[in-house]
Amino acid sequence: MTTWIISDLHLCAQRPAVTQAFLHWLETEASQAEALYILGDFFEAWVGDDVLGDAQYGAEYQSVVHALRTLSDSGVRLYFMHGNRDFLIGERFAQACGLQLLADPTMLVSGNKRILLAHGDALCTDDIAYQQFRQQVRDPQWQQAFLAQSLAARIAFAEQARSQSAENKAMQSMEIMDVNAHAVAALIRDNGYPEILVHGHTHRPYIHTLEIDRHVCQRWVLGDWHETAVVCRLDAEHIQLLTLPLN
Repeated sequence: MTTWIISDLHLCAQRPAVTQAFLHWLETEASQAEALYILGDFFEAWVGDDVLGDAQYGAEYQSVVHALRTLSDSGVRLYFMHGNRDFLIGERFAQACGLQLLADPTMLVSGNKRILLAHGDALCTDDIAYQQFRQQVRDPQWQQAFLAQSLAARIAFAEQARSQSAENKAMQSMEIMDVNAHAVAALIRDNGYPEILVHGHTHRPYIHTLEIDRHVCQRWVLGDWHETAVVCRLDAEHIQLLTLPLN
């Protein structure tokens, strides 16, 4: 049976074509799978699970939630790992979709291969300002205080954060925003030298071959869903990085 690994869809109302392409893919390819792993940045922003019950702000998410629930009810196992855009997704969303939340990183065993899954943002240690922001917003006390604000205030914060992020990216070199080789080596070392590390976040799909402490392994980078989507497909015998058209 097939397992799919995807990331960085950045679903939002401003990009309806991507949402429609994803819903079509769920009804076709994903419906025949054994499992689907979503490695974060599924949404462009997520300000709290209570958005699902809000008539004004929740409408754009209902089709995605319904499609995931239908897929789960059909027997496909669904897993979700938080990204830097949707770290506030919680149990309410998970239960609505019929999916299981995963820690970052998580080990997946397929056939004779150990595949370590991660979102990838924790590996970008050269971007010091982002790592400081990441530490702040992942703090439970910060999240509790943020979720206590009105939904409108949280949405305004998310919009401002996105604008600031775009400005920061324009000012930084591509190397700073990519993964750090020492951070990658430490992650692989700390998790027992898996054969493959799969992550997203950087939007730079590629297969890198590494040698770490005399262990040969690979780093597979997923792509964002923009004009195409670069995803991972695996079964008991094969693992592939595939490019999907979104039209």
